[in-house]
Amino acid sequence: MLSGQRRFRKPCGSACGGAMAADALVDTGAILALLDRTDRWHRLCVDTFQQLRLPLLTSEAVVTELFHLVGDSRHEMETAWKFLRSGAIRLAVIEDSELPEIQDLMFRCWDRPMDFADATLVYLARREGLITVLTVDQADFGTYRIEGRKRFRIFPATRP
Repeated sequence: MLSGQRRFRKPCGSACGGAMAADALVDTGAILALLDRTDRWHRLCVDTFQQLRLPLLTSEAVVTELFHLVGDSRHEMETAWKFLRSGAIRLAVIEDSELPEIQDLMFRCWDRPMDFADATLVYLARREGLITVLTVDQADFGTYRIEGRKRFRIFPATRP
């Protein structure tokens, strides 16, 4: 993705909740799809987003990935910041003492490597008791397991 090619929509506005507990996780690709009207996943992610209880939980790794992919377009960066600060997303804190568990997740499956951002979400699912994830990465999250056995409930449920 080249920066400057994305056209972002406005953040969720009054639809976003306050500082309540999250019912679902959100991955980088889904955030990008929500903000980019030209993304092939945009409509499915927006429709799903409007049905989920907000805020959605994510990690610092996902936010780091988001800003890396947004690039250096000031407008796109401002739009991403507005969305993050709108209340739609709650940023989970992961302590240093929790990193070995994330490392273990990354080393567990060599046939389908798990990147750090995904590992933080799988870890947060276990820690927070969540099974729902808003993601465009259906292939990977379809293979990941919570506590080694429980499947994620992946949204959107269909592909574009």
